[in-house]
Amino acid sequence: MRKKHLNWILVIGWMMVIFIFSSQVGEVSNENNKFVIYVFNLLGLNLNNIFGTLSDFIVRKASHFTEYFILYTLIYRAMNKSKKVDMKIFIASILIVFLYACSDEFHQAFVPGRGPAFRDVMVDTCGGLAAFLFIYIRVTLKKIPDSNKIMTKLK
Repeated sequence: MRKKHLNWILVIGWMMVIFIFSSQVGEVSNENNKFVIYVFNLLGLNLNNIFGTLSDFIVRKASHFTEYFILYTLIYRAMNKSKKVDMKIFIASILIVFLYACSDEFHQAFVPGRGPAFRDVMVDTCGGLAAFLFIYIRVTLKKIPDSNKIMTKLK
């Protein structure tokens, strides 16, 4: 019972993190993107050299994708009581991700320097779909007897 509650607490906590990021005014959000680009630069990957003026856009969209990849994973984990992939849970989880992404963009309409974009809803939803594919492939490979040997060789 405690694990079930913890899983839902993680879902709500992550939704709050997304809400907080979306509540940042445009200037603060832009500074966060510059910081991410700076960190990548420190790690030896100069995004400005690779992507030019698109680096800010790519960091912003990658952030959306990653936030909702994590959200889907948490929702699916909270809803799925077995180790199997349940298509009903998949659909419910992706629907929750989509609706939360819509509400997030609506919320941004009221934040100075920000605005709603349906494109962001699609990027968010794609993050959720990618999480589903990851989970589906992982669970499917575990069911195949020889896949354990393959997975060991890949490591």
